[in-house]
Amino acid sequence: MKKTTTYYFFLLLTSVILLTSCTKNETENIEPLPPPTEEEEEDSFYEREKNRSRLLENNNMVLLYSGGSHRDYSWDEKLIEPYVTYTDTSGNEHWMFDSFLFLEIHTGDGKSFATGYTPIPANQQDWKKLVDHYFQSRYCLGALNRSIESAKERMGEPAEKRKVVIGIPEPIKTQNDWGSVRNGEMLDFSISNDRIAACKWYIDYTRQRFSELNYEHLELAGYYWIAEEATNTRAILSDLSSYLNNLKYSFVWVPYHGSDGAFEWRQLTFNYAYYQPNYFFNETRPISFLNKACEDAVKYEMDMEIEFDDRALVGHGNWGYRLENYMNAFKEYGIWQNRRIAYYQGGTTLYKLSKATNPNDALLYHKFCNFVTESAE
Repeated sequence: MKKTTTYYFFLLLTSVILLTSCTKNETENIEPLPPPTEEEEEDSFYEREKNRSRLLENNNMVLLYSGGSHRDYSWDEKLIEPYVTYTDTSGNEHWMFDSFLFLEIHTGDGKSFATGYTPIPANQQDWKKLVDHYFQSRYCLGALNRSIESAKERMGEPAEKRKVVIGIPEPIKTQNDWGSVRNGEMLDFSISNDRIAACKWYIDYTRQRFSELNYEHLELAGYYWIAEEATNTRAILSDLSSYLNNLKYSFVWVPYHGSDGAFEWRQLTFNYAYYQPNYFFNETRPISFLNKACEDAVKYEMDMEIEFDDRALVGHGNWGYRLENYMNAFKEYGIWQNRRIAYYQGGTTLYKLSKATNPNDALLYHKFCNFVTESAE
């Protein structure tokens, strides 16, 4: 969802505290990845990467925000289950999303994973902590893996493994004390090569953690660029894309409506770009606003994002009709039939819809889940 650039007072106050409390020793004490062994130097690909013949696609990809201290939920098996399967009104169970994007925009205590959310950039320690948060045995990817295992016992094998996409933080240009990736030398993000080096470190650490956890029912499919506009990162995108594609991972982007560079997504070297209509969040925006976004996506051969949050529930705003407008428009413009779709659902709105007792909420839930599951058939 499109961010705002106005910071709340409490975040500014937090920033001042952080600036005065963070010392040089804090970044100097961050441990880099273990140095590669001789065998790893000779062969930098994991077995799963060597066996992959093509980039994996994300046809129905749900966004799962997690990692910041401001989140009031944890992705355990119970919470993630409605994202894995759906039981229709006849009692038949279906596989839901084929792809799961884990991402975060700031730490919750004043440090940002992309430009514009909070004043202070997250450092290497924050980036590592984010990866470790995702790669657990019982939460996030671990919970997803377990939920899929349980579903397979009831339903059998899905047509293909469920896929995971991991958000890459933006190396923010103003930062010169992020951390080190080699020989203790502090990276300076005013230098493009240093920004690229930090992102490669992050990518390699996620690859390492995925192999260590050995999730049986998941594929690490790609990486998502958290910065929703190209303004501050144009100079480094092609290098990152080449690095990822060489490893057989996709480079994914979800630019907001009117974002700088959105329609240049191919030139920016993204493999998949899902365009945000940003229609749901402002009730004064007419249906023509959504239709124009669909027309632009078709014109520039983009995939698209459906957007909703808790306001879709009857008791939280009763904006469910706006979610229905997305589904109708996506069918009218051929998005549902021909393009990949990402799903922004606030924090845990789909879970809340799945448990709702209001008849209108339940009706909306079934309409939405049928929209997702039938598009995969």
